[in-house]
Amino acid sequence: MSHSHAHETPDVLTEHGGNLAAARRRFPSAPLPWIDLSTGINQAPYPVGSLTSELWERLPEAEAIEKLEAQAAVTYGTKQPNLVVAAPGTQALIQLLPRISPARTVGILDFTYAEHEKCWENAGSTVNTVTDPHELSLFDIGIIVNPNNPDGRIVDIETLLSISNKLASKNGHLIVDEAFIDVLDPTLSLVPLVEQCNAIILRSFGKTYGLAGLRLGFAIAPREIAARIRADLGPWAISGPAIDIGMRALADADWLAETSVRLQSDIKRLDQLLRTLGLEPLGGSALFRLAKSVDASSAFNALAENGILVRAFRGKPNWLRLGMPGTEAGWSLLENRTRGLKLS
Repeated sequence: MSHSHAHETPDVLTEHGGNLAAARRRFPSAPLPWIDLSTGINQAPYPVGSLTSELWERLPEAEAIEKLEAQAAVTYGTKQPNLVVAAPGTQALIQLLPRISPARTVGILDFTYAEHEKCWENAGSTVNTVTDPHELSLFDIGIIVNPNNPDGRIVDIETLLSISNKLASKNGHLIVDEAFIDVLDPTLSLVPLVEQCNAIILRSFGKTYGLAGLRLGFAIAPREIAARIRADLGPWAISGPAIDIGMRALADADWLAETSVRLQSDIKRLDQLLRTLGLEPLGGSALFRLAKSVDASSAFNALAENGILVRAFRGKPNWLRLGMPGTEAGWSLLENRTRGLKLS
């Protein structure tokens, strides 16, 4: 068991965002309610509305899942709905891919979402991190999170195509995790080119739509890989409510457009707040910002003592990542609690 000293961020809080229970235990005198900015999940979620009791009572029909996948195909930009596989969250797909496409060597671009490395290592692959995307073509499998979490780096389509073609030529695959791409320019996505480049693309539903507890995500992959993923997940992997809500949300282009506009102004607002606190904005995506601190660990603690949970990273002692409040009330609370606070 690891034990932490007062000035260190405890491991459980650097592992993933969203661990409010651990934060409450560690900072018992923090003001309530906690402001949880430790994830990149949209805090102004898609309105779920009312659900029929039948959605809870009956097993989901195969046809309903096909309709959901067809809607996801339209929303994400492929004309081939059979290349789209709905899953109970992208995490489930990340766990599954090492079984579906085994690899001796895996290359991952840069410091990124830790579960990719963890899942391939658990499957027995040798995993290396590279800083130049072109080096990914040296491995059996290459992995790029695009835009990257936590720094928001974007790899352009030409580079993605070049890497995936080199990997495909030796029966390898490029995996592109597009969890945070929904609110960006659609031309940045590799989905429309999935067939010609033989890549496996992951799309998250819960983050942009703010419904992470629904557990819904999608793989968009070449035909035979899509079929293997589908077979591996089995017949009732996605719940009836997830199918129903996912269908409605993915078809609602207006909501997505309005959300994108709001997030663009929120980016400026949060970056300005970070500067006021003495932190240096380093970029990020439309759902989270990355900041540099001389001592991220003590900045993390100072924020937590004020009831604000952010994300610190093991291995990046100067980085903090902050999600965005979703409501005006959330912003006021954040601005009030940080007034006069200096973190530099």
